[in-house]
Amino acid sequence: MGRVQIKRQVLAILEQNRLDDIYNFFETNPEHLLLNALFSALCNPIESVRWGSIVCFGRIIPLLADRRTEDARVVMRRFLWSLNDESGGIGWGAPESMAEIMCHSRRLRLEYLHMLLSYMCRDGEEIFQDGNYLELSMLQRGLLWGVGRLSHYHRDEMVKQNNIVENVAAYLSSPDLNVVGLAIWILGLLNAKSTEAKVTTFVGSSDLILICIDNLLKEVTIGHLADEAIRAMSSSPGKRKKIVKHPHLPG
Repeated sequence: MGRVQIKRQVLAILEQNRLDDIYNFFETNPEHLLLNALFSALCNPIESVRWGSIVCFGRIIPLLADRRTEDARVVMRRFLWSLNDESGGIGWGAPESMAEIMCHSRRLRLEYLHMLLSYMCRDGEEIFQDGNYLELSMLQRGLLWGVGRLSHYHRDEMVKQNNIVENVAAYLSSPDLNVVGLAIWILGLLNAKSTEAKVTTFVGSSDLILICIDNLLKEVTIGHLADEAIRAMSSSPGKRKKIVKHPHLPG
């Protein structure tokens, strides 16, 4: 099957939400053609297609990392390059895809998590210039969704990351309501009690945002997210709901 045919087949899989079929493509078709089709789908104007591509990256790249780690690293570096100003691209879907992959691959999480989190950080003094802050709010949405996704799956690891609560809380002042809502969602997942007063100011907000939770696109109010976050902050971490991972994925 050629490049065009594979691209059409992958698009059909994503449009029809037959994501399990991606395993068959991964096993029976040229790997680079499948990946190129998924990269292309990240820019698709149909939200469900774009998110389906993100989910598929999270399914196949962890498997690739177990077989040929360096090939998986090439994919991660491709995402990083797309977020680089010198690449000439914008990086649509890159933070989300990297996060989804790292949710299911400890090996890649250990190598690339600090890079993903660096996109929340501004450069400090010259000797501390390790930040890669994303200025574009649309990319901030993807970044925060990725941080939230990882916090949902691997909270214990995420709370240990340097300044993560402070870096996320800074987005509460964003003029982009989607960014604000995502930041609130993360702070609840992290049980960030130090931010409870700030999050409380959003209780009652009727502003709607679109968020992907458990692979489902949902329209929720910022007030609802604030309520959920405060409820999480008020509960014991030991009583948090256990996360059930995808049965076919390493973690």
